[in-house]
Amino acid sequence: MNNSEDWSIMGVLTRQLQYETQANIDMVNITSDVAGTIKNSGIKNGIITVFTPGSTAAVTTIEYEPGLIYDFSQTLEKIAPSDVEYQHDKKWNDGNGFSHIRASLLGQSETFPIIEGELANGQWQQIVLINLDNRPRYRELILQIYGE
Repeated sequence: MNNSEDWSIMGVLTRQLQYETQANIDMVNITSDVAGTIKNSGIKNGIITVFTPGSTAAVTTIEYEPGLIYDFSQTLEKIAPSDVEYQHDKKWNDGNGFSHIRASLLGQSETFPIIEGELANGQWQQIVLINLDNRPRYRELILQIYGE
């Protein structure tokens, strides 16, 4: 069976954004930036990967509201406390061992479907970039769209 006629021409589009973030779990709602990038891309169906380079930042989803933002911060403090001694801190003396652990647990990317030119996320599901470092940072976000 030959399905080659079912394939459409696919393209890849890459965009980079930058954000200024504060220290210690600064969560930035990037949903509208991601959705806007999709709309401006001309891609109707495919996927978008949202990635942040760096080992003390993360990308995830959450219902972006003050209660959950607080709960998220408190949960991370229980999982990877900021007030314990990490071997990383002994080696580098930068005090952000907990930041690296948190970022590794959350991950630096998420991928979402694009359907009919729209970001396919849930009504209460926002995409967030999180600076987990113990100091303010400029964070880069790489958006890569693959589709038709």
